[in-house]
Amino acid sequence: MSDARHVLVLPDRGAAEEAAQELGERFRLDEEPQLVRDALAGEDDAEDAQWLLVLRDEDGRLDARELDEFAQEWEGWREEP
Repeated sequence: MSDARHVLVLPDRGAAEEAAQELGERFRLDEEPQLVRDALAGEDDAEDAQWLLVLRDEDGRLDARELDEFAQEWEGWREEP
């Protein structure tokens, strides 16, 4: 079993929180995605941040293309490992 993770980058906290809930429902996740604020370099304003959703996928059942499409629905993207 690998310790695979997927990271989705989203433009703001609201989108990230909504996407986290939708991810759980659509992909039937065993656990909630981890929500992480990623401040952009040199930015002090809390609004100038990206939000990351970190998904554990130890059994490799999540499809990268489906996650790419999902992130795009929220104006975000999936980071390549």
